[in-house]
Amino acid sequence: MLRVGLTGDLGSGKSTVARMLAERGVVVFSSDAMGRAMMQPGEPVYEAVVEKFGPGVVLADGSLDRHELSRIAFADKRIEELNAIVHPAVIAEQQRLIADLAVSQPQAIVVVESALIFSTKHNVEGQRWSDRFDEILLVTAPENVKIARFIERASAGRELSPEGLAALTADAYRRLKEQRAGKAHEQDCIIIRNSGDIAALEARVTDVWRALQRMASRSREGVS
Repeated sequence: MLRVGLTGDLGSGKSTVARMLAERGVVVFSSDAMGRAMMQPGEPVYEAVVEKFGPGVVLADGSLDRHELSRIAFADKRIEELNAIVHPAVIAEQQRLIADLAVSQPQAIVVVESALIFSTKHNVEGQRWSDRFDEILLVTAPENVKIARFIERASAGRELSPEGLAALTADAYRRLKEQRAGKAHEQDCIIIRNSGDIAALEARVTDVWRALQRMASRSREGVS
């Protein structure tokens, strides 16, 4: 089995890369999707979030108000309090699933998509990112492109007032400051540059997928 981390800042396009890899037969785990599932009512992570952040983050139907929770976490500088609840649970579940796949699909290439592979402070005790992954893919994009993608996604097609646009732009910069997968780790990664040209991205992902296949094959054969 080849264990691959897929990371990149907000708006870099890592979810698009994850989808392309999944279309090529790679097993993909999305940290965001796993975190959302764990924050559903009745889940231990949900209970811990409500206990930490209070009833103000709960909607009338009992689900978490993710917008309010995000506002508190970023605007009130409480993001590490939230991460300390969610990250250990997500990482532990990823490791459990990967261990199961190592038995049932030992030839698989498994990709974990996460913006915070390098920056999280909440790995399993004693582990570094290099203990969790054999390779890291880093998706990069120009900052103006990342900001524009975030605003487009966050606005969900609605027309924004100048004040609304300014608020989303500021929010994007705050989030990027927390992530910054960035240049400090480029030497540790396979780089996928994503300027917005989907055909070029498809071609690059195909090249990377083939490289991962070769790595997985060498690993199975015991070749370093």
